[in-house]
Amino acid sequence: MDILDRNEETKAVLESNYQHMPEATIMIVDDEPITMEVVRAFLEEVGYHKFILVENPSEAMKILEETEPDLILLDLVMPGISGFDILLSVRVHPIFKHLPVIIMTSSSDTESKLKSLELGATDFLPKPLNKSELCLRVRNTLTVKACHDQLAYYDPVTNLPNKRLFMERLDWSLKKSKRYSEHLALLIVTLDNFTRLNATVGQSAGDEILRQVASRIEGVVRNVDVLGKALAGDDSRMSLFRADGVAFSLLLDRINGEETAALVAKRVIAFIREPMRVEGTDVFITASIGIATAPTDGHDPVALLQLAASANSYAKNRGGNAFEFSSKAINEKYNRRLTLETRLRKAIKNEEFVLYYQPKVDVRSGVIMGVESLVRWENSEGGLIPPNDFIPLAEETGLIIPIGEWVLHEACSQLKKWHQTDRDPISMSVNLSVKQFNDPQFFPMAKKIVVGSGIDPDCLILEITESLLLDDVETKISIMNRLRDIGVNLSIDDFGTGYSSLRYLSKLPVDELKIDRSFIMDVVENSDNRAIVLSVIFLAHCLGLKIVAEGVETKEHLDILQRERCDQYQGFLFSRPVSHEDLFRLLPPGDSSTKNR
Repeated sequence: MDILDRNEETKAVLESNYQHMPEATIMIVDDEPITMEVVRAFLEEVGYHKFILVENPSEAMKILEETEPDLILLDLVMPGISGFDILLSVRVHPIFKHLPVIIMTSSSDTESKLKSLELGATDFLPKPLNKSELCLRVRNTLTVKACHDQLAYYDPVTNLPNKRLFMERLDWSLKKSKRYSEHLALLIVTLDNFTRLNATVGQSAGDEILRQVASRIEGVVRNVDVLGKALAGDDSRMSLFRADGVAFSLLLDRINGEETAALVAKRVIAFIREPMRVEGTDVFITASIGIATAPTDGHDPVALLQLAASANSYAKNRGGNAFEFSSKAINEKYNRRLTLETRLRKAIKNEEFVLYYQPKVDVRSGVIMGVESLVRWENSEGGLIPPNDFIPLAEETGLIIPIGEWVLHEACSQLKKWHQTDRDPISMSVNLSVKQFNDPQFFPMAKKIVVGSGIDPDCLILEITESLLLDDVETKISIMNRLRDIGVNLSIDDFGTGYSSLRYLSKLPVDELKIDRSFIMDVVENSDNRAIVLSVIFLAHCLGLKIVAEGVETKEHLDILQRERCDQYQGFLFSRPVSHEDLFRLLPPGDSSTKNR
């Protein structure tokens, strides 16, 4: 790119910045609210609409760090902390030392003006403010800032913040994370074999690849759904930089832990791996990512950068298209996790799952009335893998959807076989995950399996957890009603531990409540838990619902449930979850007197 092209590109960027100048955030610090409102009104008339008003000067620096405005309009004479004090703090701050500050004051003496300028004030406006002068000074200041930022802090190819801005941000973020005991992750992203590719496609196409890579990483950064609850709060931040050559730096502030960094790295790699269309040709490229975290790897910016770079080199030397942590322990943890995910995908393909069944027993008669189906992973290497070892991973990766479909199909098939024997018919309960229930294809899939299996749908109970009702309750109720229309029953599992609102309970099309085992375990000794259990039983009966207690392990537990007229129970007192052969042996022979119970 020659000088003329570069100048044209810079001009275009500056014109774009000028057009978006009304999007600038302006902080106004003044102990007089009326003055701030007047200033805001003046600036709103010319298009600005993002303002931060700070009446208490002692809060100015804290709010500055939280909001990062583009310009400060600062009063000088204020109680407690003066504008001079704030200006000095801004100029020594590692991030805001170049932030433009326009002084507004009624003080007209030359000494105040000179002192402000000596401390680094960008401009000076006397009160009372003239509207035209104010708007002109703000516009010119923001224009100069845009030009300075573009030349000093931004990469001309990708328009991302450059290494200089990255190092300032890294140093500041690490100090902040140490001060507030927050987690931070640094991801170094490099493109595999880019030098060879660049020599093949040429400089222009190489720059286009870098721009597309930057856009794809930014797509991950913008997609908050990627992180979900992995973020520590609404003010969590993901900042992308073009650090050097083909290296990008991704800084994750205020995260819950290393899991977030791994999740983001995995998504970035997947996004970059998708084919790119460059100058009419499909280009395929992969990336390697090295990750260092604070506080695990310390708070020194140079050391953290070196650790992330080393981890990146390690990932690249192992073939690329992968990420690595700098910590050996964390590396081992995530290698195990990735191995488990690979094995889980293979297990779905090979149907390496089996159902076990937990009997649901009538409290009064002790007769099995139904079972709850529980999935187990029958590892091809031998032995059963318990659900706690793979269900959370299946939920996170979305694999719970095909697993859940298999479980429903297998449960209905087994129920049909039992009903074709000489035993009394029993019910079958199947757990639904939140992700499975929210899947748009869930209802068509469930209807197809239930109708196609030929079972009596009244013998099928679908269990949902209270957390499903956390949001968009009306939509969930609509889906539940559609399930009821095909004849199945619905149950709320783990009742009392989640988010259910009693206001909604009477509206929910459910047939059963299950008391969570945590309330049953110490129901004998804990009067509070006993009161909760009794209240739930009473509530369920008043609403015409069946009530089932989970986790019944002692005769004392059962005595209380019998006394309070609970309907059914599950737990080790009667039986652990068993295979379908063992369950069949527990079922009493058919009795014509109980066929219609």
